[in-house]
Amino acid sequence: MPKQKLVLIGNGMAGVRALEEVLKLDREIFQITVYGNEPYPNYNRIQLSKVLQGDTSIDDITLNNWNWYKENNITLHPGENVMRIDRKKQIVHTEKGRMERYDKLIIATGSNPFMLPLPGADKEGVIAFRNIEDCKKIMDYSKKYRKAAVIGGGLLGLEAARGLLNLGMEVDVVHIHDYLMERQLDSTAGKLLLKELEQQGMNFLLKKNTAEILGRKKVTGLRFTDDSRIKADLIIMAVGIKPNVTLANEAGIPVNRGILVNDYMETEVPNIYAVGECAEHRGMVYGLVAPLYQQGKAMAKHLCGIEGEGYQGSILSTQLKVSGVDVFSVGKINEDANTKVYKMHDDWNGVYKKIMIENGKMTGAVLFGDTKDGSRLLNFIKKEADIEEYLDTAGSETTQVSLVADMPNEELICGCNGVTKGAIVEAIQSQGLTTVDQVKGCTSASRSCGGCKSLVSELLACTLGDKYNASQKEAICGCTTLSRDEVIHEIREKGLTHIREVMNVLGWESDGCSKCKPALNYYLGMVNPLGYEDEKEARYVNERLHANIQNNGTYSVVPRMYGGVTNSNDLRKIADAADKYQVAMIKVTGGQRIDLLGVKKEDLPKIWADLDMPSGSAYAKGLRTVKTCVGESFCRFGTQDSIGMGIRLEKKFEGLNAPHKVKLAVSACPRNCAESGIKDVGVVGVEGAWEMYVGGNGGTHLRQGDLLFKFKDDVALIEMIGAFLQYYRETANYLERTSAWVDRIGLEHIRGVLSDRNTVKELNARIEEALSIVQDPWKTAIENPALLRDLYENVKVPAEI
Repeated sequence: MPKQKLVLIGNGMAGVRALEEVLKLDREIFQITVYGNEPYPNYNRIQLSKVLQGDTSIDDITLNNWNWYKENNITLHPGENVMRIDRKKQIVHTEKGRMERYDKLIIATGSNPFMLPLPGADKEGVIAFRNIEDCKKIMDYSKKYRKAAVIGGGLLGLEAARGLLNLGMEVDVVHIHDYLMERQLDSTAGKLLLKELEQQGMNFLLKKNTAEILGRKKVTGLRFTDDSRIKADLIIMAVGIKPNVTLANEAGIPVNRGILVNDYMETEVPNIYAVGECAEHRGMVYGLVAPLYQQGKAMAKHLCGIEGEGYQGSILSTQLKVSGVDVFSVGKINEDANTKVYKMHDDWNGVYKKIMIENGKMTGAVLFGDTKDGSRLLNFIKKEADIEEYLDTAGSETTQVSLVADMPNEELICGCNGVTKGAIVEAIQSQGLTTVDQVKGCTSASRSCGGCKSLVSELLACTLGDKYNASQKEAICGCTTLSRDEVIHEIREKGLTHIREVMNVLGWESDGCSKCKPALNYYLGMVNPLGYEDEKEARYVNERLHANIQNNGTYSVVPRMYGGVTNSNDLRKIADAADKYQVAMIKVTGGQRIDLLGVKKEDLPKIWADLDMPSGSAYAKGLRTVKTCVGESFCRFGTQDSIGMGIRLEKKFEGLNAPHKVKLAVSACPRNCAESGIKDVGVVGVEGAWEMYVGGNGGTHLRQGDLLFKFKDDVALIEMIGAFLQYYRETANYLERTSAWVDRIGLEHIRGVLSDRNTVKELNARIEEALSIVQDPWKTAIENPALLRDLYENVKVPAEI
């Protein structure tokens, strides 16, 4: 029997997920063709903000790569729009003149960003934030301009603003309401969020209604209805989305807000289905991932002729991390005359909880700061539980596990990737999975935001019972079952000295990957710094080339400036090199250095030789910068010599390799002008003493540093910093920032280890040994440019970089 022809219009998350469900049910029923308007395989749109923020790459957010389509015999036409549907002849017509017949057609055209019809909205510099191309445009603008404005204080706008801050731009967020994320949060939570984000550097203009985008051809700013104005070189519109129903409408398929569908996602036209953000089901258009995946599953069953109840609608819940801040909401979020409220607000710790109750039943909830109770609340609200049932179980150690056990198999555990409880349990049982990492690799659960890791762990506990060890170490990558600790133990025990030797002796299942090779290179060097010869080819491309690769294939060169201090001679060198090598941009970085952007690969050895300055190691997994304020020598508030201390620290730990990048800062007083509170190690001067903070992070996963110790003596401070860094080097997973490491092993544990005087001395002895063999990469470029040039010409940039 010949296969039926199934055509999918739209290569996004909802449509491709529906195809995955079809393939699970029956791989032989359809010949599948997909048309996508972007030149990329299916990717996770939710993670675009992380691409913009620099935390991940496009490859990392790809859900189904090019090989997936080939392996499943799916014909993909990327970057090709369908222009017309002939519903009578059952043919689609594309912009390239292609005519494709179908037996079944799925419309999954998603939604379009809503662009406010403002005067000046057509000017250069007005951009939406919806796809990969938008990300690229925004990143290009950030290299040329300084000030940005985001219109919209919802989730998308805040994520865009966070990305712009990471790109070095100043950001104003314009919002028409008096608090943020009003669709997901109540006033209290929205204002708590604003307070947190202001501390990250965002500036908010609330209750502002934009009247006009200023400028001639290019954007120069915004004017509001109250006639106030702001300057801006870039405007990002993030005010919402609208279903993309143009194609369906022109084909005569009934449309309201979205394409009208029944419980099986059928439109009112035979053999045509709609799924995702373009579909309207029982008066609702959904924009969250979980409902769209549920729709796809119901539609797939119907397409394959399997009976089912169809899609019944969804109770909307949102659990996410907004610029490093945890928020959760479900159901009703604002009270009225018929509502009672259970509320808790811990202002000191920044935690807020509100539960909505009608006739004794829980109808909604808002959480801020601490969202671990979110899945439990969602479960209670779905089954319309009494508030007493929730309160009676609050704080019970067995509550979470028992709730996960009671969930139906169709319940989504991972909303980002649409993985159900049943799929995870089946994978655990059939594949013999025993760790969260293995579940992630097999099912993609927790692959994106990681918010469901605790639920996955609980499912492992439920499924494996006594056989599950929650503290079991995760494998360092998919090439081995060995954990970090096991690999290091074997390196020490067996005296292993090379990456290939480690793989052969320890039974690697492949030739290694981009995850384990750099990790093994680091572990070997950490275990035996004097006897191990660094394998340069195992390092990431930026470290191999001593420069950061840019999106256009050029490189960024950053000379070191100790403590952010420079002199006229070095500035002349930088200016001369910039002219000689036609540097596209000279930028002062957030780490108080000068970045030469746009250097050609073949010019890297020569520009380092001309500069004759140490590398700032802006590419390094190790010490990058020590940021300082001007200190007591110049500032009237300064209590300590922050510049002097910063230079001493930078020179002492320069070139140190570490599991991840390490940033230090020294502030001369509690005003923290050097941002010491969000560095891996932050030093703050107080009257007659230094305070040492650890585990800070100013990136997407924002974390304030914890006070470790206080010192009156400079030498004791430097010694403790050395001990802390060495303990981190010896116990952290490769690519684990100090912020995650401190959270994982605990501040009190670290404090206990470093409170022992002998341990501190031993750690310092080992870090001195590691520092004794450090060679500055800039010297290699100067002393042997031919060798380095050969490396540049032969290196291939891997896709993951």
